[in-house]
Amino acid sequence: MAPRPRIHRIVERKPIHDVFKPAGVPMAALEEVVLTVEQFEALRLKDLEGLEQEACAELMHISRPTFQRVLTRARETVARALVEGKALRIEGGHYLLRHEVQCRRRGHAFGIPDGRCRPGGGRSQTSGEEQGHE
Repeated sequence: MAPRPRIHRIVERKPIHDVFKPAGVPMAALEEVVLTVEQFEALRLKDLEGLEQEACAELMHISRPTFQRVLTRARETVARALVEGKALRIEGGHYLLRHEVQCRRRGHAFGIPDGRCRPGGGRSQTSGEEQGHE
């Protein structure tokens, strides 16, 4: 039986910086740990923005249990980098940027999670279903 396809996690933006390391240690002398972009987003939403897990999950377009797993993995990765003095690289994962999410029928950008279709980049007051979108 084939594994279930992974659902893309929706993230607001990529991080400004993608590598963090202990001061005074050359990068070549450090081991690295990798934090995925969706793990970075989970930390941002929960720990920086202070949102409840349900709200975070909705914004990322995933279930609450999946959000919890992503968040737990992210916290473990950051803790490992801090405690063990490793470089932290933010890259990869299975995600889409919020502005890249497209309406399947017409190529309009959707404002996730409310599903509002914005033809031409402007905001529409009607959802995709009301405009005849699936």
